[in-house]
Amino acid sequence: MSTRLADIAAQAGVSEATVSRVLNGKPGVAPATRQAVIEALDSFGYERPARLRQPRAGLIGLIVADLSNPIFPAFAEVIENTLAVHGYTAVLCALAPGGINEDDYTDLLLERGVSGIIFVSGLHGDSQADHGRYKRLTDRGLPIVLINGYTPEVDATFVSSDESGSMELAVEHLVQLGHRRIGLAVGQERFVPVIRKTEGYRKGMADRLGVTDVDRWIANTIFTIEGGEAAARQLLDSHCTAICCASDMMAIGAIRAVRQQGLRVPEDVSVVGFDDSPLMGYIDPPLTTVRQPVREMALVAVRSLLDEIQGVGSPHTELVFRPELVVRRSTGPVAADAE
Repeated sequence: MSTRLADIAAQAGVSEATVSRVLNGKPGVAPATRQAVIEALDSFGYERPARLRQPRAGLIGLIVADLSNPIFPAFAEVIENTLAVHGYTAVLCALAPGGINEDDYTDLLLERGVSGIIFVSGLHGDSQADHGRYKRLTDRGLPIVLINGYTPEVDATFVSSDESGSMELAVEHLVQLGHRRIGLAVGQERFVPVIRKTEGYRKGMADRLGVTDVDRWIANTIFTIEGGEAAARQLLDSHCTAICCASDMMAIGAIRAVRQQGLRVPEDVSVVGFDDSPLMGYIDPPLTTVRQPVREMALVAVRSLLDEIQGVGSPHTELVFRPELVVRRSTGPVAADAE
């Protein structure tokens, strides 16, 4: 137990005596310090003493896009764990092609009496979808928060990554490496993240290279490995020496397409992803990508939802988070014979 106390104390940044006071339910410990000890306890996988277990406060729906893309389980993990710390249980609903749709999942959650719903990359990001489905939820007083995909038609809190800025970062990085024929592999045009990434790419090409005629270097497919592969083949036919991808999954497909044509990454073609999904630093080659601040976005989404549930209220606007370029080995200087 002494060793455990020492570990927990070091993790929480407090003394062993303070840890002991928290575990034994003694008074005289500041709420923030008590919470730090509890989180340290959780991080080591220790079971909380009964007196520290928070009573269940209710259910929260969590509707997430296809879990085959590792960025969505990453969002789900942070959201579920954060809700649990606050006494709520997440009911995870994963969308998948041919599976239960978002509206059916919403109905199931309402039948279960959820206190609120967090939507991650759902139909709110489809500019052609009927957003009345969300208005019907807010009209009945159900708190909702929507991640990645803003629409002014819904009076709720939105949490987004700066999609436009992400592609500006990617283009700037590639221009610094000497690339001029830079392509964009992206999803279907009707989705808000695609619209914004395309705007950022166009702006980056105009600002950094003075190039505005880039339609031939934009390939719209789908957000999958196969979609990235198809987009990359199209861009390689247009003699691109570098490819910005709208997701890490698309970037993996782009690398596959480059190799199928007997070319190398990054010696012949540089590839940039988006998300910084788990394990992207371990693929071959390790992927240069634009990192979504998943943890920060998820924490704010949960806090906003809980504020709504507790009657405090949260800003009914879009909260935008700046992404970060993570440079690894899938990008390099343009080949001398390709300049």
